[in-house]
Amino acid sequence: MRVIKLKPLSICETNSYIVISSSGNAVLIDAPAEANYILEELEFYKCKLKKIFLTHGHFDHIGAVADLVEKTGCEVYIHPLDEKMLRNGDAMLAAHFRSRGYKTYNGDVTLFTENDILRLDELEFDVLETPGHTPGSVCFICGEVMFTGDTLFCRSIGRTDLEGGDHEQMKKSLAKIADLGGNLTIYPGHMGNTTLDQERRMNPYLREYSGGGF
Repeated sequence: MRVIKLKPLSICETNSYIVISSSGNAVLIDAPAEANYILEELEFYKCKLKKIFLTHGHFDHIGAVADLVEKTGCEVYIHPLDEKMLRNGDAMLAAHFRSRGYKTYNGDVTLFTENDILRLDELEFDVLETPGHTPGSVCFICGEVMFTGDTLFCRSIGRTDLEGGDHEQMKKSLAKIADLGGNLTIYPGHMGNTTLDQERRMNPYLREYSGGGF
């Protein structure tokens, strides 16, 4: 498995990641914007986009979905509680942030829950439901890495004051993450990479909501 972190995209400087299998097929974790740039990166790394896994449905994570599906025929995966955000500009909060040019996507999607394992070739992604930032926010765990979307950042967490946010759910989601075994490498939706052990020790929110017993 190879993980490529793309440059921050959209007005929110959102992270996205290409995860490449041994056969040269790729999963894209979130699709913020600039589909042509993403396609250039896929070509540079000589891989073929097969699937897009969405951590949640806000505009700055799904803005390039429609164009990427049109140009590659890739499959789209999202949690059912955030599916409507793909279909509606108001629901994805583009209008809320006065952002233009974000396309809705009305094509086929594959829905998943925490009971599912998402696969591409030898890669297996466990789904961790982590509502709080949005109702359908999730993290994806593949091997020793975790893609946390807008749930957990380096020394911080996602906001819960937007439509669909829920502070009490976020607290439970962070406690669930803190309780995971091992020291996973964390690839968040914004800012820099980190590790689970570092966040257990140094992230005040993770410490507070997990009881601080680390």
